[in-house]
Amino acid sequence: FPQHLPEALSFVKAFPNQKFVIDHLAKPHIKAGSLEDWRPLMEEMAHCDNVWVKLSGMVTEADWKAWKQEDMRPYLDVLLEHFGPGRLMYGSDWPVCLLAADYHRQLAVVEHYISSLSEPEQAAIMGGNARDFYGLSKN
Repeated sequence: FPQHLPEALSFVKAFPNQKFVIDHLAKPHIKAGSLEDWRPLMEEMAHCDNVWVKLSGMVTEADWKAWKQEDMRPYLDVLLEHFGPGRLMYGSDWPVCLLAADYHRQLAVVEHYISSLSEPEQAAIMGGNARDFYGLSKN
């Protein structure tokens, strides 16, 4: 959660040779449309080259019954600008996402957002970065 980011930031700075993933974008307050407590800390976190962000859990942080893709855009904009496509990775948050959307609808949020990126950047976000981060084979 955003309130945990100061401690998380101190922790990742203390271990610069260890890789970390922030899950669910650190659960920003999407339903409230608030970025104030989240954005500056995520921008600072992006300065740590050992930190990646998982693009997951957004729909359950939004209004479960009335969210729109555009509700996620400000948060995704911050992450893409500061972490770049090389340190972002898609995650479905299935089955928890089912509280607010079916699998395909939550997937469409990320696919729609990254559709203007190059094919290699899209492929990285949708699996390549996770494969590399976790040391998985391409097979």
